[in-house]
Amino acid sequence: MALLSEGLTQWFLVSKVRVSGEASDYDGYKDSLIDAGEFEEGVDNFEVSIKVAEIQNAISVGATSFLFTEYKYLGIFTGVFGFIIFLFLGSVKGFSTKSEPCTYNTGNICKPALANAFFSTIAFLLGAITSVLSGFLGMKIATYANARTTLEARKGVGKAFITAFRSGAVMGFLLAANGLLVLWVSVNLFKLYYGDDWEGLYESITGYGLGGSSMALFGRVGGGIYTKAADVGADLVGKVERNIPEDDPRNPAVIADNVGDNVGDIAGMGSDLFGSYAESSCAALFVASISSFGISHDYTAMSYPLIISSMGIVVCLITTIFATDLFEIKHVSEIEPTLKRQLLISTVLMTAGIAMVSYFALPSEFTLYNFGTAKAVKNWHLFFCVAIGLWAGLVIGYTTEYYTSSAYSPVQDVADSCRTGAATNVIFGLALGYKSVIIPIFSIAVAIYVSFSLAAMYGISVAALGMLSTIATGLAIDAYGPISDNAGGIAEMAGMSHEIRERTDALDAAGNTTAAIGKGFAIGSAALVSLALFGAFVSRAGISTVDVLTPKVFIGLLVGAMLPYWFSAMTMKSVGSAALKMVEEVRRQFNTIPGLMEGRAKPDYATCVKISTDASLREMIPPGALVMLTPLIAGTFFGVETLAGVLAGSLVSGVQVAISASNTGGAWDNAKKYIEAGGNEHAKTLGPKGSDAHKAAVIGDTIGDPLKDTSGPSLNILIKLMAVESLVFAPFFATHGGLIFKWF
Repeated sequence: MALLSEGLTQWFLVSKVRVSGEASDYDGYKDSLIDAGEFEEGVDNFEVSIKVAEIQNAISVGATSFLFTEYKYLGIFTGVFGFIIFLFLGSVKGFSTKSEPCTYNTGNICKPALANAFFSTIAFLLGAITSVLSGFLGMKIATYANARTTLEARKGVGKAFITAFRSGAVMGFLLAANGLLVLWVSVNLFKLYYGDDWEGLYESITGYGLGGSSMALFGRVGGGIYTKAADVGADLVGKVERNIPEDDPRNPAVIADNVGDNVGDIAGMGSDLFGSYAESSCAALFVASISSFGISHDYTAMSYPLIISSMGIVVCLITTIFATDLFEIKHVSEIEPTLKRQLLISTVLMTAGIAMVSYFALPSEFTLYNFGTAKAVKNWHLFFCVAIGLWAGLVIGYTTEYYTSSAYSPVQDVADSCRTGAATNVIFGLALGYKSVIIPIFSIAVAIYVSFSLAAMYGISVAALGMLSTIATGLAIDAYGPISDNAGGIAEMAGMSHEIRERTDALDAAGNTTAAIGKGFAIGSAALVSLALFGAFVSRAGISTVDVLTPKVFIGLLVGAMLPYWFSAMTMKSVGSAALKMVEEVRRQFNTIPGLMEGRAKPDYATCVKISTDASLREMIPPGALVMLTPLIAGTFFGVETLAGVLAGSLVSGVQVAISASNTGGAWDNAKKYIEAGGNEHAKTLGPKGSDAHKAAVIGDTIGDPLKDTSGPSLNILIKLMAVESLVFAPFFATHGGLIFKWF
């Protein structure tokens, strides 16, 4: 409740920024947003303020319309897949209603498999609904805040920053609160039926993570295709061919581009991080349920993952104050350091919080399940597991910032390579992405080794939870980016002064880096979550060892390592096909609408919005089907050993492809903005906008768009979704799987 109160407080503060001088109901809020007599720097007349509100309304309506259409399709999918879960799991014991001997708590009787099928289905539906709600609320918050950030930019960059950051904080607090509250309520409601059968209770609750991630996959892919089709089309024709500014109102794709920021970068990202949080919590709870915590029914120790998340909420509340109340931004150069400081402060405070929780919530000594044996563990072991996950996240975040921020040499080198054309820009950008994988992978490897050595698979699952424990702060700085991007677009479309656009561009450039940091956290946590889920799957499927020398396992490894490339090819081609149609439509309008370039006629925004909408809804299905069907096919026809190889291969390959793609795209984007800003002598020699170097940078940026906003961030969902789906269906695969090897 405290978290919801803080979210509402931040919402109230953002709402105090008013958008028009007349009573209006834009965006569903009937209030007057700017007093007519208020001094507004950079605004020549009051009509501009009215224009801002109109643009905000168009973006909000477009984003809401798309999400409602997308959710209709996802509603059908959720119902069908929920039935599949019930059918498969119910058939494990022939839909018997008889109680069964417990698998791990030997000597005791557990609830029937049919009950697990039913409650796993309910948990799946709850996770799906919560994931959709997280994405939708994030979108509404962002579309409510974008115009307010634009208007606050007239009073200075500091005011605009606070508005954008507070809006991101609202999203972060609401998402963390929703995820924790629904999971806690689900556990307690399920307990009314399961009673002392904690093994069955927490096995069925894993469906919550499956529901969250399945919605996140379609949200990320569909939203990513939408936003990047519009972005690529707008940039290639507008910037390169017509030499007009970004977000120029003459560009027919500009509204679709700004809508895409909200449905892809906000709604998709919100569902994505919720899915990571849900899966890491479910993995930790399941492993704990078959350890001494579950067997002895120690509810406080059992709730350790949830208490860690609750402590993270408190820490994020304190951390937010540093950005909004204690430090005032007076210059654009202070934006990125302030956001980086949020990560450091939350990590330091959370380390102390973890120590407190580990001391008070855990017994001094206990045992954890370790692939058939009991491992003796002390409470301080778990402190180090969570802490190393937390600090590994910080290392990944800072490494991502180094490779994607224009303040450092890697991005500046990419920008400099634009002097000789787009080809060298692409070469330098790809090399940067590959190199940026090194430190994050070592960080993840160290976290895995230490946490597994101290507390087996449970240690890895709580390490993942540690990386996500400051999710509210992570979401605040992540959502800040698209909100700032939209604010700049609104300023350009409303015809506000050049000074205002410079301020919003500075906010946006920092936002690109923070968005890359957020993706780094999501990918790093996905690696740890997937490994924890993999361990839980191996245990539940009754596999004693996973031997890579076994042909069944090795062929799974090869296929699993190939899947991220197959998935990336599908999503990249989807963006390319949609962008091709968008480019053709934008060119057609420029060529056939008289007076469009001169500003005497308005473009047909609706046609471009329809192109993005139709393409995203159509093209999100094949990649989603690939991810959802692979575990079902591999487990049913080839068995649990081959499926274990598939999961391991996709994890090892997917993490590295995802990091590389996200950082390459982020670096290309900021290299372009580095040239456009002309903030130092080196940047000025490459510019100004419209120069050959700038056009080469725009081409690199458009290539990187689907990498950083569609394929890259979707890959982390691929690896964890396949793992949690395998865990949910493990009883069926163990009983009926491997049909091909049984037949031949």
